Amino acid sequence: MTNVEKLKDLVVEVFLVDPSEFHLGLRRDEVETWDSLGVVSFAVGVQETFGYHLTQEEALGVRSIGDVITILEHHGISFREE
Repeated sequence: MTNVEKLKDLVVEVFLVDPSEFHLGLRRDEVETWDSLGVVSFAVGVQETFGYHLTQEEALGVRSIGDVITILEHHGISFREE
C-alpha cells in the first residue's frame, strides 16, 4: 500500500469522506466533519500510520491534504509514486 493510499484510508476513516471524493487537493472547508475533534483524531491517526507526531501548530494549521503531505515529506515520508 502506498503512502497516498494510507493517507486516503485515514481521511476516509476519520472524516467519513466518501472514497470517491478523496483527492490530494481536498480542503478542510470541503469536509463537514473536519472539525476540532476530527483534527485530534486525524493527528493520532497520522502518528499511528506514519510514525510522525504532528505538533499542535501543524495539526491546527492544516487546511488541506496537500498541507499534510508537505509536512510529512518535510520529515522524510515520501508521497512520490512508489
